[in-house]
Amino acid sequence: MSFEDEFKKLEEILGRLEGGELSLEQSLSEYEQGIGSLRRCREILDQAELKIKELSPDAEASS
Repeated sequence: MSFEDEFKKLEEILGRLEGGELSLEQSLSEYEQGIGSLRRCREILDQAELKIKELSPDAEASS
């Protein structure tokens, strides 16, 4: 999944949790799924940051 897809999924989960209509078990399941999506988003962002850092010295040298 892309960052945007994971982020949208996270927003949907948050909306369901904030809705207050879930049972405790459903809330825990949604929370667990949300944590997974959050971790995937962070991994994607970390990879993007690393890529930018790798490219930055080359961009500065060519200026």
